[in-house]
Amino acid sequence: MVERFERFTFAISEIYRYWHKIAADEMEKYGLKGTYSVYLVTMYRFPDGVTAAELCELCGKDKSDVSRTVAVLESKGLVKREEVNKNLYRARLKLTDEGKKAAEHVRERAKIAVEIGGKGISAENREKLYKMLETIAANLQIASAEGLPESCNIKGE
Repeated sequence: MVERFERFTFAISEIYRYWHKIAADEMEKYGLKGTYSVYLVTMYRFPDGVTAAELCELCGKDKSDVSRTVAVLESKGLVKREEVNKNLYRARLKLTDEGKKAAEHVRERAKIAVEIGGKGISAENREKLYKMLETIAANLQIASAEGLPESCNIKGE
């Protein structure tokens, strides 16, 4: 069991580390941190814009992180706020033309990275991998909310 934990933890950590490095290298062109790539790619999917609250949910980030990121993206001219009912409260956040170009670039680079990362994995195994990762994430979400039991007799299915 401990070996499984170590293998899982190490693999996830390595994937995250290398993905973060690739994202940082790509975002450096825009004078941005690698973590901002997820915001650009997410916002690109919503041409009519998203609210900050929606962006929190979509990116799995808290309000303060989204607020800081949006401020930076605005200062770089990549994002603009659009009033709703003549008010900036709950404004729609939209990519500017420059933001769209940056997001398209990041999407293309991410596509290449994902292809390289998945090299040698069949479509069937890739689908199984994603399903397993989703299951692990859901199980750990429950465990983090409820706390770990004193002992566990769960067997793999």
